[in-house]
Amino acid sequence: MQYSKDGLLRAYRRMATIRQFEERLHEEIAKGEIPGFTHLYAGQEAAAVGVCEHLDSDDMIVSTHRGHGHCIAKGCDVDGMMKEIYGSREGLCKGRGGSMHIADTSIGMLGANGIVGAGAPQAVGAAIAAKAAGKGKVAIAFSGDGACNQGTTFEAMNMAAVIKVPAIFVFENNHYSEHTGDAYAVGTALDIASRAEAFGMRAWRANGCDFYSTFEAMAELLDYVRSTNLPAAIELDTERFYGHFEGDPQRYRAKGEVARLREERDALKSFRASAVTKTYLSTDELDALDAAVGEEIDRAVEAARKAERPDPSHVLEDVYASY
Repeated sequence: MQYSKDGLLRAYRRMATIRQFEERLHEEIAKGEIPGFTHLYAGQEAAAVGVCEHLDSDDMIVSTHRGHGHCIAKGCDVDGMMKEIYGSREGLCKGRGGSMHIADTSIGMLGANGIVGAGAPQAVGAAIAAKAAGKGKVAIAFSGDGACNQGTTFEAMNMAAVIKVPAIFVFENNHYSEHTGDAYAVGTALDIASRAEAFGMRAWRANGCDFYSTFEAMAELLDYVRSTNLPAAIELDTERFYGHFEGDPQRYRAKGEVARLREERDALKSFRASAVTKTYLSTDELDALDAAVGEEIDRAVEAARKAERPDPSHVLEDVYASY
């Protein structure tokens, strides 16, 4: 597959933004400034970006409780996201959603939620709308190895296959459903993709810690779905660098496990090594992007700290949709 320099730089910047956004949140949450639960996406950057780099604003995605990476990869405003997480009225959802409920329907980000497996039925509904519009667009449900065990996911996959709609089920297998390892909880020899195949849809598998592997598999998958209006699935083998939630003591992980994963399966390290040796990107260019992203995150945090807070007088706003 041919890659453009601009495309690779854009992909790296988005992965670097996800990483620095999450690592900065890890620091800020420890200071007690951010309300509510937060589930960090660091480690899975290549999965979100490898998928979303193929999409435009008319393609739709539904996210999960671990959704910051999906939001950034789809193009959500980082400043608005940070304000939302800080609980500001200036946030993307006016401070009503917080970390687990960020949405921006103007760019096809239909939202995240705290219910494991809840995104799959929503994506099928969006896929029905996409098929009716007849523009070759798709709807994607991101979920993990935990959601693959939920009845909602099975029902959604079956419905998508029966009514033949362009729904894509992206399973990011980071090997932990909250605190439970997939070797214990997934009864299909650690192969989630085969579950989708049982419903009669095609399924792909890729290394979710490698941007190129994910990007190329998604290119093939999307060509198939856009041309047929049929559903499909992909399983991305990836890793989670932090706990299930901020404050998780992670006693279920082996000693040194996270350090090993950061050394051996870091999506940004892998991208940098491949980009410098196999393409025409330079270390200096990537370093400059890292620095620029750092400054962007600094500005976002400072703006979020100073942003307007919700007022009780606003509590009845946006309760019902206005048509």
